[in-house]
Amino acid sequence: MPSRRILLVHGAATTAGVWSTVRKLLENGSPAFEVQAPTRACSGDLRTEVDALADAAAGAVVVGVSGGATLGLALLAAGVPVAGALLHEPAVGSLVPGLLARVAEEYAAHGVAGFGSALYGPAWDVSMAPADPDAVRRDFAMFRAFEPPAAPLRLSALVTTTVGELSPPPRHRAAQALRSAAGIPFRVLPGCGHAVHLEQPGELAAAVRELTG
Repeated sequence: MPSRRILLVHGAATTAGVWSTVRKLLENGSPAFEVQAPTRACSGDLRTEVDALADAAAGAVVVGVSGGATLGLALLAAGVPVAGALLHEPAVGSLVPGLLARVAEEYAAHGVAGFGSALYGPAWDVSMAPADPDAVRRDFAMFRAFEPPAAPLRLSALVTTTVGELSPPPRHRAAQALRSAAGIPFRVLPGCGHAVHLEQPGELAAAVRELTG
């Protein structure tokens, strides 16, 4: 029987509150899911973040956006036995150099507000960021340093990445590059960019249901 347990993993400059609409859609739909959406420590250490999520991820369908998707890849690479994963626009390191260059420029110029706006677009606002402003610096350094698996993963669960229809070409190249490098298929989600959980939460929830069906 497909897993009915979902783990939602948030990215940089957000907390678990960013999942409020998606969580309601998954918990109140038919069938209903058991949903966990922890607020991460934003430690800046990939191993620490993976270890903190591993128990909840085991046997669950992991859903992540942005840095949350990157952590989903890290969980897969660490061999955590997830039931499935839907990962929207993770970081891909040297597969697409410069993918996060504009985000870095805006962060340097305008701090957390510039970072979030450049990464997520107008659907994000600074109230969604963690109270600790240094959490963004730690997360961003960690995600910029991330390198995806260099060889196809041996996946025992259904895993896909997604990319927003409205996302810029480098994001689409990243999805294609990750498919070639790690063997993870991707699909395009309509009507959204990077912040699918804010722009088109219904599309994301529907994609999760399709994956688990």
